[in-house]
Amino acid sequence: MKRFILLMVLLIALTLPLMPVAVPAQNFGLEEGDDIGFVMPGDAQAAEAVAVPAAGSALVLIAPARIGIGQPFLVRLTSDQPLDSVSIHWQGKEVVPSISVWNNRHVMLAMLGTDVLNAKPGKQELSVIASIDGKENTFRRTVQLFPVKYPRQELTLPKNMVTPPAETYERIGAERVLTTKAKNTVTPQRNWRLPLLRPVEGKITSLYGLQRILNGKPKNPHRGQDLRSPMGNPVKATADGVVILVGDHYYAGNSVYIDHGNGVVSMYFHLSKPIVKVGDKVQRGQAIGLSGMSGRATGPHLHFSVSVLGQLVDPEPLLKMTVDEMLQ
Repeated sequence: MKRFILLMVLLIALTLPLMPVAVPAQNFGLEEGDDIGFVMPGDAQAAEAVAVPAAGSALVLIAPARIGIGQPFLVRLTSDQPLDSVSIHWQGKEVVPSISVWNNRHVMLAMLGTDVLNAKPGKQELSVIASIDGKENTFRRTVQLFPVKYPRQELTLPKNMVTPPAETYERIGAERVLTTKAKNTVTPQRNWRLPLLRPVEGKITSLYGLQRILNGKPKNPHRGQDLRSPMGNPVKATADGVVILVGDHYYAGNSVYIDHGNGVVSMYFHLSKPIVKVGDKVQRGQAIGLSGMSGRATGPHLHFSVSVLGQLVDPEPLLKMTVDEMLQ
């Protein structure tokens, strides 16, 4: 009898690997870069399979539960049914992102963030409205914003660099209208991909979020990063896009603004010479200007900023991380 039982156990053990196993779709093993719609274990706090709008269909939304002030983040919605449209609402702004198809799945990917200048710790509501076969499905997530300890920098500069003369106020105000409009540009086609291309290879000399004390007085935090770049060095577009603003501005000097779609705009300041014009379509890696020290600058370098729905976010994660790494 014992031999019979042992024989049966052995037989079962040998045949189990040959038996088919039902595996949920989100657990399919995918190759690197092929995991659109795949919920990683690290996403446990951030992602859920939500809503079943029609028989046999499903939506999966991935969004962060917590994010540091000033940091960009991604939101991804995946559907096994065609998406008629998707709209995202965040901090009073709306973006209607483009939708792509991958492996018979319909995918929406959007970039959001907050600005170190004005964001406060606390809870913010993120809502995503997706339409399938004319039926709207609304998902709401609470995102906890937490403070980030950015470094501090004290500088002593000539007075005219810190406090502009009265006769420049009108110019500064007019330029602010133009740059604010450019930073709030939202167009329907997404042209960016991650990681973004670093526009110059030089070392970072000033970080995003840096709290600057100029001549003993606190000023607004630094809302981009300064990159070392010699005079006349080519500055490259961080992603495909369209040039929406070129100008010589009081603070930023010769500047170029590029729209990359879905609310993402990159900015390049203190150029010695822009080599593109408004309306030009540019490709990732294309030279758009030469580095310099125009405007309020003490030496040649590039100031690089990224605006997301008008909020200037820390560009460093976008220059280092893939989509999948940012979604984890």
